[in-house]
Amino acid sequence: MRLLSACLCLLPILLLPGIANAADVDGASLGLLWALPFAGILLSIALMPILAGNLWHHHFGKITAGWTLLFLVPFVLLFGGYAGLALGVHVLFGEYLPFIILLLALFTISGGILVEGNLHGSARLNTGLLALGTLLASAMGTTGAAMLLIRPLLRANDNRRHNAHVVVFFIFLVANVGGGLTPLGDPPLFLGFLKGVDFFWTLEHMALPVLALSVPLLAIFYLIDRHFFARENELKPIDPTPDTPLRVRGAFNLLLLAGVVGAVLMSGLWKPGIGFDLLGTRVELQSLLRDVLLLGLAGLSLWLTPRALREGNEFNWGPILEVAKLFAGIFLTIAPVIAILRAGAGADGQLAAVATAVTSADGQPINAMYFWMSGILSSFLDNAPTYLVFFNLASGDAGVLMEHMPQTLLAISMGSVFMGAMTYIGNAPNFMVKAIAEQRGVRMPSFFGYMLWSCAVLLPLLVVLQLVLL
Repeated sequence: MRLLSACLCLLPILLLPGIANAADVDGASLGLLWALPFAGILLSIALMPILAGNLWHHHFGKITAGWTLLFLVPFVLLFGGYAGLALGVHVLFGEYLPFIILLLALFTISGGILVEGNLHGSARLNTGLLALGTLLASAMGTTGAAMLLIRPLLRANDNRRHNAHVVVFFIFLVANVGGGLTPLGDPPLFLGFLKGVDFFWTLEHMALPVLALSVPLLAIFYLIDRHFFARENELKPIDPTPDTPLRVRGAFNLLLLAGVVGAVLMSGLWKPGIGFDLLGTRVELQSLLRDVLLLGLAGLSLWLTPRALREGNEFNWGPILEVAKLFAGIFLTIAPVIAILRAGAGADGQLAAVATAVTSADGQPINAMYFWMSGILSSFLDNAPTYLVFFNLASGDAGVLMEHMPQTLLAISMGSVFMGAMTYIGNAPNFMVKAIAEQRGVRMPSFFGYMLWSCAVLLPLLVVLQLVLL
């Protein structure tokens, strides 16, 4: 009951990165109505694709802009134009541009790698492809790895009568769990990196959880897939795409992906202490250089990759444009919520119920609660904002979390990354993979049908993981 009540308290006020500093807003003076625009955006992302898919697909930018204006207009009227401008500058240079530039670079470069040919979709091959995708997800992002491998996986299994389970486990592993090793893998971890979490801290502490979850998932998949593959009449009489040797085209983009890793590492390791203040926001040289390098690498990929390769991948800018529009609204409307969170972490604050739920009587964090609360909310809303809700609740200071509360930071990271796989809406690649599979004729489970899979397979493993590691 404690967990459920705390999650219900958080539902309207899930938040993203720390932004409120720019406008010097006193969170103690703000009511929770200021959280309404942010909650509206997140609930729109979660529910409208299901309840009003056509409306959302054609007008998600306008809907997001409407929620954003619902926050910005009262904010400027109450706190003044300078506060609004300072907030905008902080969002742009402190949070939004670094976030969206990394996603743009990974999306663009991975879209230039085309895997041609077709293999026989046996249990062994499918398990191998899932394992490969799980490894690639932390190097090229869950979106990049998912878009690279989902079509070859579907071609390999298009002569089988049972193939929906292959896509379900692909979502579990490639679109979610595999991204847990580095800040490049999943947006929540990159946001933590932007807040100061060391690149190698994530790699060191998340390696065991990712391995401990990936191996049993791969083993369970192999047993299920082998069972279906051995059934009579499992294979269709005619293979729509006969087996042909695999060939990777546009492989030079792998070098560009290595450049992305290098640019991110540079920004985390090189601290020259050079920068400038812009309306209260500190802009560091290493961050500017990283973003310029990422844009340059994305530009090189566009210039050097033949158009035919991107056409073969059915590459288009729709997904990244959607993310760009949605997160512009998210990063702006989060400002008052973060202010409330920072002011309300104490017993008398607006978020006292949430703080109490994750804190013991002696003031120590309850890591299991951080894991399950961040996970449950990541399952139904976007896992990137959820991560930073609890990042700020725990401390908001990356140094404190890494040095004095490593298990708490690990619990938040595990919950946000792993439980994004619990529903189609927990992480951006989930729905993209589902849509591509359905376009190729796979009868995917419904929203709740997918949850039956995740609750039956993934949830018990998460329970064991929490008991053993936290």
